Amino acid sequence: MVPQEVPAHWLARLECLQKGLQDVQYQIGGAAEEERQGVPFTEVVMADELPMNYRTPAITEYDGTTDPVEHLAHFENAALLHRYTDDIICRVFVTTCARAAQQWFNQLPPGAIGSFQEFRSLFLHQFANSRKLRKIELSVFAVRQKDNEPLKEYLQRFNVAALEVPSATLEVKASAFSQGFLDGDFFKSLAKKSVSKFDAILAQAAKYINMEDAQAAKKES
Repeated sequence: MVPQEVPAHWLARLECLQKGLQDVQYQIGGAAEEERQGVPFTEVVMADELPMNYRTPAITEYDGTTDPVEHLAHFENAALLHRYTDDIICRVFVTTCARAAQQWFNQLPPGAIGSFQEFRSLFLHQFANSRKLRKIELSVFAVRQKDNEPLKEYLQRFNVAALEVPSATLEVKASAFSQGFLDGDFFKSLAKKSVSKFDAILAQAAKYINMEDAQAAKKES
């Protein structure tokens, strides 16, 4: 059987289709290459494969409005638990970024991050304005017992304030707490017994609080 000659317009159409296919393949390859090059991580960071038992750390996302140091501390504790490699830590950390933090990361130049230490430094520098100001010891002296406020409530407020000042010594706490409560039976009892140690003051306060609670319960009965 003699093969029939293919019409010229068919050949032209076939060449056009082949050229179109090559253009599409080139565009796909170029887009993939552009996407790969546009990632703020280096190729080394991107090359490390996730472990088979990978689990996303259960921590709150960071949106740029809270303390970045606290977020980093929570994340690093989770990363330590899961024993991520340095490269994996970089890629996992970015999944905890949201809103303003995610937008900031997306605007970083390609290959800007080659280690978690670099990522950490850039992150802290970017959101430095969101850091909490560390309170000084003098701030605990600003906590004062209010008029008609039970000692129990004053002690609770004082403890919350003291927790925000980790540098405050027991001596500072004892002085601030003693200066903060109102003149009354509790103040007189401390002065009478010359109680100055913070743990001794708390022990005396516990006894007085129990007495206040008992008196309140008696009035209600």
